[in-house]
Amino acid sequence: MNKSESDFISDQPLLKQILDLAIEKKAGHLLALDVRGLSSLTDFFVICHGDSNPQVKAIADNIRKGTDHKPRHLEGYENQNWILLDYFDIIVHIFNKDEREYYDLERLWADAPIMNMNDD
Repeated sequence: MNKSESDFISDQPLLKQILDLAIEKKAGHLLALDVRGLSSLTDFFVICHGDSNPQVKAIADNIRKGTDHKPRHLEGYENQNWILLDYFDIIVHIFNKDEREYYDLERLWADAPIMNMNDD
């Protein structure tokens, strides 16, 4: 990864905070994708997974309660297979591990600069 690809996190305080909060709850295979110029929906995607529904919920709760920002939209909180938190410029996808493998969002956004935050 070149320097410009990794700089997108340090230049975005909310993105960094969201990533740190996900790490606190041991989010699996945590990624940040810079989709500026590739998507009109948002600037960044955060993608991660939990190994169980309670972990998926814990990751989402930690992000929601740990930032001063409220998500514009919250989806999937009841079934906990795929929770989406929309913070306008950042969309957070928190999957159950099996759901993540099925939808494979990373493949859909393969052209985006990506930063792996952990090796899980």
